[in-house]
Amino acid sequence: MKRNTIYLFAAGIIGLAAFSSCSQKIDDAYANPNAAVKQPIEQIFPSLIGSLVGSSSAAGSAYGLAGDALLIGRYIQFWGTYSTTASAVSQTAANASNYDQMGGTVGASDNLGSVWAAHYYGMGQNLNRIIEWGNEEQKWDFVGAAWALRAWSLFECANQYGEIILRQAFNTSLQQFTYEDQSESYDSVRAICHRAIGYLSMTGGGMDPAKFGASDFYFNKGDLGRWKKFVYGILARSYAYISNKTIYSADSVIKYCDLSMTTNADNATAKFQSTGITGTSNYFGSARGNVNTSTFAIRQSAFIANLLSGANSGAFTGVFDPRAWYIIREDSNLIFKGITPWLGSSGLSTKDQPFSFVGTPYSSTTYNSPETGRYIFRDNAEWPIMTASEIQFLKAEALIRKADYANAKTAYTNGISLNFDMLSTVYTANIPAGREINAANKAAYLADPLVVPDAPTASTMTLTKVMLQKYIAMYAWGVHNVWADMRRFHYTDIDPATNAQVYVNFTPPSGTSLFSQNLGKMVYRSRPRYNSEYLYNIPSLTAIGAYPVGNDYHTKETWFSRP
Repeated sequence: MKRNTIYLFAAGIIGLAAFSSCSQKIDDAYANPNAAVKQPIEQIFPSLIGSLVGSSSAAGSAYGLAGDALLIGRYIQFWGTYSTTASAVSQTAANASNYDQMGGTVGASDNLGSVWAAHYYGMGQNLNRIIEWGNEEQKWDFVGAAWALRAWSLFECANQYGEIILRQAFNTSLQQFTYEDQSESYDSVRAICHRAIGYLSMTGGGMDPAKFGASDFYFNKGDLGRWKKFVYGILARSYAYISNKTIYSADSVIKYCDLSMTTNADNATAKFQSTGITGTSNYFGSARGNVNTSTFAIRQSAFIANLLSGANSGAFTGVFDPRAWYIIREDSNLIFKGITPWLGSSGLSTKDQPFSFVGTPYSSTTYNSPETGRYIFRDNAEWPIMTASEIQFLKAEALIRKADYANAKTAYTNGISLNFDMLSTVYTANIPAGREINAANKAAYLADPLVVPDAPTASTMTLTKVMLQKYIAMYAWGVHNVWADMRRFHYTDIDPATNAQVYVNFTPPSGTSLFSQNLGKMVYRSRPRYNSEYLYNIPSLTAIGAYPVGNDYHTKETWFSRP
């Protein structure tokens, strides 16, 4: 876990134009390059936004959600590893197909370490400096936004890894660090959220809205109201994810949902300049080449394809979803099918094999120029971090748990509607003519009683409907949040209203299709990042069961999903 401070611009060599006296000290003329030289926080802040999805810097790149999402997306069957046959799964550290079988990271690999690195290194001391210097300069907007990002990254890190370094995280006098329980991280996240709201509500001092807006151009564009709603959304997630515990409070979820995003104008999305330089492009776009290479190529799963095409026999059966043309890909016959992640194209005829997410034939691991990708699979596509649609589904779930089915239906319908509108206004590139979402096909979808029940009751307004529509609305970008949902439903928990799985017809790997080191269990966490923790923190790793390398630590259930 490196603790260097990264800056947006390289300091370079400081030249002195003139000397006032021959006696001027060398120390004054040439600053110690290892000292914490103060930099304008306006120049540091954009690097924090870069670490939301996939940072790019000389000192380390790809820290953020996207790198890990590429692999975790296999656990929840957003997609699976491209293969033209049902090839055997490799158990080497680099082979992504381990994750199709719910395997953990093996060997000396940094796989699934990107969120860890984003929290402790990519944001890390940069964020601390913004808080320190921002307080000195009374730039409360920067301080509040930095605390908001600290809450977000701590929450994402704790959910992915479970036990993490909390109190000692940025203590530079230590060489080894203790891991704290995830429950403590949740308490800290909430405290930090309220601290962030406090700063974001302040006025005066050294605040300059124009400067903050310029630094925040690629996220919330300096809108403090949107930052507050983002923070309230983190709080809503934190209360929603402990649904299996006696301390769960549906009212708390609803309270923070109502304070959070309500329209797509509130959505928190990471944006990209897309100048042709890879570091300025979306991690899933063509320039960075991460989703359609021979090693990491992905293809949509049968689970998502069946939900959207109407082929899932337990949910929305026979109802075609117009969003299919936006978020997944058709085959050569304009039909939507997908793969069983650990089997590749086995069982699919050539004509049934879906095109890649970047618009090439199934068997191709290349990219087209200009880009033929859709949705978030483009260089300049926005990457949602949190949306109003997600918030409505969190609220709908909480209302069902309160047996308030009428209001649950309202929130649920709003969630679907908001997602339709986001897709049809932001993600319009390369949609085939005549396949666009419009008022008529949106209304028809929402009017179908198999999607939205006419009379909301315990048997019609179900957790299954809410969680599957949330799965669709967060497809591709909301990997970590959907994984949190699936883990708290233990992948195959039963919906008492239907007597079938909440994620109906979701079939995890089993038997020889389940990764051998799982010992018959599902995956619930990632191990800590190899290229830091496993190089120096062995005693602490041993204490939490994450050492030696190659055990089944990744199947240890996380605190938030346990009763």
